[in-house]
Amino acid sequence: MTAPFYVSPEQLMKDRADYARKGIARGRSLVASVYAAGVLLCAENPSRTLRKVSEIYDRIAFAGVGKYNEFDQLRIAGVRAADLKGFAFSRGDVDARALANQYAQMLGQVFTHEMKPMEVEILVAEVAAVPASAVAQGTDQLFHIRYDGTLVDQSDFAVLGGDAEAISERLAAGWNGSADLGAALRTAVGALAGADRSLGAGELEVAVLDRDATRRAFRRIDDDAVTDLLAAE
Repeated sequence: MTAPFYVSPEQLMKDRADYARKGIARGRSLVASVYAAGVLLCAENPSRTLRKVSEIYDRIAFAGVGKYNEFDQLRIAGVRAADLKGFAFSRGDVDARALANQYAQMLGQVFTHEMKPMEVEILVAEVAAVPASAVAQGTDQLFHIRYDGTLVDQSDFAVLGGDAEAISERLAAGWNGSADLGAALRTAVGALAGADRSLGAGELEVAVLDRDATRRAFRRIDDDAVTDLLAAE
């Protein structure tokens, strides 16, 4: 009688984590950054139809990197959960923290119990419903959820995808919470591109959560506006 095939739990978790990280690293990165008038979401994405950044609810946005079909399933689940909670209770009861916890549980369950982990990192961002003049540091919420369900609360900016450490260092060097949209976008694009290349509007997907919006805060920035913002000084 042959002995059953055995892999230690430590090795199994390591192999799954390595597999997920390699899949995520093959994709392009994404930056979320708090600025004076809200939250900027900037992704390197040449596609005009497959979106990395989307609206979930009134003042909440979703962003994902990695395998598109997997993080889009998560986006749809988040939209449905937010709509159901807002309908059953009130719109004010829908918040980014609860959605991020649900996502963390889903990703953790898949990572632990399924053969293949999800090759994704996602972000849930919520902009504070207060005037820009009254906002305090840390009022906006950025929740970074990794492939294994690890949930990280980040206050100023977040970087998802491959080469995240280097991009974070470049972004930290230029980040300014009181910057306007143009300055925040130029800093984010510079961090994504690095010193050896440049990124134009056609290679970027840009959206914001507008702090002064009365209800629906999510707004996409079209290519012409992105070009003007990048060119301004």
